[in-house]
Amino acid sequence: MRQRIIVTLGLCLLMAATTGCITAFAALQPEGGGMTIVITTLDAEGNSIDRVLSPIDEDGTLFVSANHWPRAWYRRALANPEVTVTREGETRKYQAVPVSEEERERLLDETVFPKVVYVFTGFAPRQFLRLDPR
Repeated sequence: MRQRIIVTLGLCLLMAATTGCITAFAALQPEGGGMTIVITTLDAEGNSIDRVLSPIDEDGTLFVSANHWPRAWYRRALANPEVTVTREGETRKYQAVPVSEEERERLLDETVFPKVVYVFTGFAPRQFLRLDPR
């Protein structure tokens, strides 16, 4: 009985530590240096919500990826794909478009994450959106 309690407590501590690391990593958003964008999405009530993201520029096409489990901005963009993006002080309107599975695989190959990043993001499957100018 005592061993079962110790194992259970150990597993609970491990889960709490893992959850804490994942949450802390997700809360750390990149900022500044022209290497980020701010995507503005609308919630169900029409409120604007900003999220700082690292863009993926590929031959004039702009992509963004949801790399963590907390991905409310991604779900909002799917529900209401008319988004705005602010980059280096300039704001433009875009249509968020889910990428095809083929395009997703290509982007995964081209934007490889170190294994440690997958650990800190809780092994979240990366999802991508293409941002088409409106």
